[in-house]
Amino acid sequence: MASPQSRQQLKDYCLRALGHPVIEVNVEDSQVEDRIDEALQYFAKWHHDGGGKMYYKYGLTADDISRKWIDTTPIDPSILTINRIFHMGFNISTHNIFNIRYQLALNDSCGLRTGQTNLNYYVSTMQYIEMLEQLLDPEEQIRFNRVNNRLYIDATTTDMQAGTYLMIEAYTANNPELATEIYNDNYLKKYTIALIKRQWGVNLSKYEGMPLPGNVTFNGGKIYQEAMEEIAKLEEDVQSKYQLPPDFLTG
Repeated sequence: MASPQSRQQLKDYCLRALGHPVIEVNVEDSQVEDRIDEALQYFAKWHHDGGGKMYYKYGLTADDISRKWIDTTPIDPSILTINRIFHMGFNISTHNIFNIRYQLALNDSCGLRTGQTNLNYYVSTMQYIEMLEQLLDPEEQIRFNRVNNRLYIDATTTDMQAGTYLMIEAYTANNPELATEIYNDNYLKKYTIALIKRQWGVNLSKYEGMPLPGNVTFNGGKIYQEAMEEIAKLEEDVQSKYQLPPDFLTG
């Protein structure tokens, strides 16, 4: 199928691109599966279509507060990085009617709509309030470890209360079983083919120079070298053409 929509169809497409069934592709099925996993992992990490920004609501527990870190596995195991958590302090609490932002918006919304309030003054005032918040009550610093799925919150325990909800801004990998269009991505197909071709070269290199009937010899080294050049070119392309700017992934 020229437009694969599943893992099996992607596997068949890649093997046909390498010459199967006209040519025997000397790669075992489990090796093909491993190379597809490798390609999907690389695609999710570096390609801008491999994932997207998501927001999660999470309720703090007493255990989270005592250890100062959150296990993100129950939230979403496909989280790649966490950019920020929205402020937990009093100043921007939207449910408090004595909040200065709430009062400004409440008092000025009618004036802004009718043109009675100067928009420049309103914007400069809000920017000034934001500057004060950053100086007097800055956002909590966070650290995220993707290996053990731990979100560390560098804040005092007085700023955190059990039952308080956090809004987490994260970048997550797309699930190919749900977003099946991933399997038809042109870059992913080329990269998967190159990885399988490299595996083919590795397998054949064991028999390098071994004579076969008709003076035919294996040339796994050439296949391997071609695959390595293709992989290097594709990985260079993903950095120059398909990768998001670094500031999109860090907070």
